Amino acid sequence: MQRIMVIGVSAGAGKSTFAARLGKALDIDVFHLDAFFWKPGWVEASMEEFTQSQQEMIKNHSSWIVEGNYTATFDLRAEKADTIIYLELPLRVCLYRVIKRWLTNLGNRRPDLGGECTERMEWAFLEFIITTYRARKKAMKKRLDFYQEDKLVVRLKGKRAIEYFIQEIERAKSSSAS
Repeated sequence: MQRIMVIGVSAGAGKSTFAARLGKALDIDVFHLDAFFWKPGWVEASMEEFTQSQQEMIKNHSSWIVEGNYTATFDLRAEKADTIIYLELPLRVCLYRVIKRWLTNLGNRRPDLGGECTERMEWAFLEFIITTYRARKKAMKKRLDFYQEDKLVVRLKGKRAIEYFIQEIERAKSSSAS
């Protein structure tokens, strides 16, 4: 695992936290797609800028962990990735985590957003999560099935499976360091 995509069924699946832990355990730089997409003040990057940022990251790093879904550029990353890790939690858990993250970070800047956007919440974002959850879950399954032939595809469903996987990577790293 040297070029890893961390994706999830929804916001709130734990992609950023998981990627940060995985990066630390494997000693690989982590890149957050939100940081490429959002400019200061919640201004969206153009698709050209967003794509170019990812192409440069891929070109300039022999190993990386990139966290985020952004289906418009999914194939760009997947083509170069050797591993795709998919996190899936129930909708209610994802919603709870999104709201908790918002309340916890209210008025603060999050590093996974490039440190330039103050935490915010919009009803449209919650509505998007709720109304697209099932369709995204089906689409992710189809997409992962496609890539499974030539990539390591790890599907982690539920908090226990996610935590077990990351703990095993952390244990392996700490025992190899000893």
